[in-house]
Amino acid sequence: MPKLERSLTLWQITLMGIGVILGAGIYVVIGEAAGLTGNSVWMSFIIGAIVATFSGLSYAELSSRFPKAGAEYVYVENSFGTRIAWIAGWLVISGSVIGGATVSIGFSRYFSALFNTPIILISIIVLIIIGIILIIGVQETASLTIFFTIVEAIGLIIIIIIGLPYLGKVNYFEMTNGIKGLIEGGILIFFSYIGFQGIARLAEETKNPEKNIPKAIIYSLTITTIIYILVAISTVSIVPLPELAESKGPLALVASYVLGENSIFILSIIALFSTFNTALVMLLSGSRLIFGISERKAIPKIFTSVLKRFKTPWLAIIAVIFSSSIFLFLEDLKTVANLTNFTIFMVFIIINSSVIYFRYKKPLKGGFKVPISIGKLPVLPLLGIITSIFMISSLSINVLLLGFILLVIGFFVDIILNLKYE
Repeated sequence: MPKLERSLTLWQITLMGIGVILGAGIYVVIGEAAGLTGNSVWMSFIIGAIVATFSGLSYAELSSRFPKAGAEYVYVENSFGTRIAWIAGWLVISGSVIGGATVSIGFSRYFSALFNTPIILISIIVLIIIGIILIIGVQETASLTIFFTIVEAIGLIIIIIIGLPYLGKVNYFEMTNGIKGLIEGGILIFFSYIGFQGIARLAEETKNPEKNIPKAIIYSLTITTIIYILVAISTVSIVPLPELAESKGPLALVASYVLGENSIFILSIIALFSTFNTALVMLLSGSRLIFGISERKAIPKIFTSVLKRFKTPWLAIIAVIFSSSIFLFLEDLKTVANLTNFTIFMVFIIINSSVIYFRYKKPLKGGFKVPISIGKLPVLPLLGIITSIFMISSLSINVLLLGFILLVIGFFVDIILNLKYE
């Protein structure tokens, strides 16, 4: 049977990581975050980066130990057994599918605003196009993702450059709502960092994954943080805070202040590239996780089918595209998006716990290790667990209820598939 092709380099997966992290979040949340924090919003980006790094370093350590496409499933299977591994895998797949649908609708809304097109129809077309791209090949997907990432970065670099003449116009340490607002802004901004974990699911298509996957996770988080901080400083230097906080397109507003109304169209086009790129990488990593779990015989082996010509797991790809299309018809997108966040934080708790387990039960002799320990206890994964629990507690009751239902469905699917537990 054909296998996945190990062809991705360190710089390719780093740029793919940067692309999915930059995503659409920065184009939307920075205005609301600035309303919470004031001119010190750049400090909230640092807080968000620190919280993301707790779990990012755990992914780096585990990907160094287990460089497999199954990523989360493989990590947890080797620590807490197949039942918890299945739940982790189920949550990640669900998050990828729901997130892909949410972001594709985000694309369609930008597109509809520009060209007055039906949102659901465009969303379906976008998912079909993404499916075709994923099937054609990982190198082709990587090349397209890197191109889109460059376009995304150009949009943010434009914001940074036009802000240079305005530097020093405001007090960058001003906190509108004190430390409380700074932390609340950091929680909101954290969502702009989600996506780095998808890098780990490309391990079987990456050259020297034991070293390159951890490096790519760290590099992508570092580079995006620097970009975010510079964008935040530029943004509050140009636009008054009340206007920034109320704007639905804060970066387009920033550009229009300096470059005129025509720049709104340009920023909207860049946002199209950004949202498409995020959906593409989300569904890419979701399909690879299905492939990896199928390799472990936790779901039907048919999902390990790889096209001989393209060397891509075509059935796994079709499965995530079809599943994602179902969620397009749900009306409350905010709830659906937060359900994605629920799945991510639950998985972060499990992943950070796995790192702690391995430190006590199966210490790693080589490869990347999360720094800072008290005895055998790694401090940063523990902080990753605490912050993830805090993030979950901030979600609405409706989202928590849906998350519980999703977990119950996962257990029933597990029983139906008649898994062999340890």
